Amino acid sequence: MALSAAGIVRGPGEIALMTYEVVKRIFTTPFQFREFVEQAWFIVSVTLVPTVLVSIPFGAVISLQVGNLTGQLGAQSFAGATAVLAVVREAAPIAAALIIAGAAGSAICSDLGARKIREEIDAMEVLGIDPLERLVAPRVVATMFVAFMIIGIVIGAGIGGGYFFTVIVQGGSAGAFLSNFTALASLADLVIAIVKAVIFGGIAAVVGAYKGLNAGGGPSGVGRSVNEAVIIAFMMLFFMNAVITAIYFQVVPPAGI
Repeated sequence: MALSAAGIVRGPGEIALMTYEVVKRIFTTPFQFREFVEQAWFIVSVTLVPTVLVSIPFGAVISLQVGNLTGQLGAQSFAGATAVLAVVREAAPIAAALIIAGAAGSAICSDLGARKIREEIDAMEVLGIDPLERLVAPRVVATMFVAFMIIGIVIGAGIGGGYFFTVIVQGGSAGAFLSNFTALASLADLVIAIVKAVIFGGIAAVVGAYKGLNAGGGPSGVGRSVNEAVIIAFMMLFFMNAVITAIYFQVVPPAGI
């Protein structure tokens, strides 16, 4: 039982330690800017279109559900405000995080895992090159940067999908939808969405890097590490989303109508 408990604690502890080491190297060592640019471009290429395509149905489903609910309550004019609030606060960061964790996180894990089983990581350490500084830190910063950049696009796509289904499909008022944007949502909601996206991107990158650097057992081991990285990242993202949302509601009370 003691060994089992130690095994449960070991993984999260090592991920937390790697997070600390990566953050320390970002601010205390020469930054690998070229690697950062290459990784940022790669992450954009594999995540931008899927993220937008996922965010549109997110906004549509939220708008349909909110439209039906507000219609039953006799508050159809606030369908746009509530849909925007849900998209900005929750749907957009989660949609971006899931795609980034599934695409970027798995790509980071497979890349570093392949380097690990080819003993490139060991060779770098023998040559005195720190893998965390040379490979991991630029990928983490690139993932956080891309998450920061695409969250606005995701919010725009989600709101566009909500507008289409609220106004075009359900026959709502375009003027009411647009005029009630700021009825419930505020600048703080946009800020927390950006903060969530950046944190989620960093978590996905660190988890992918951790599983990649600890891959073993040949190509099949790399495949298992990729699967584990995606699952762990998803679990951590949803947990962190709940924690951040709970803290946000305590710090910034919901606005009244």
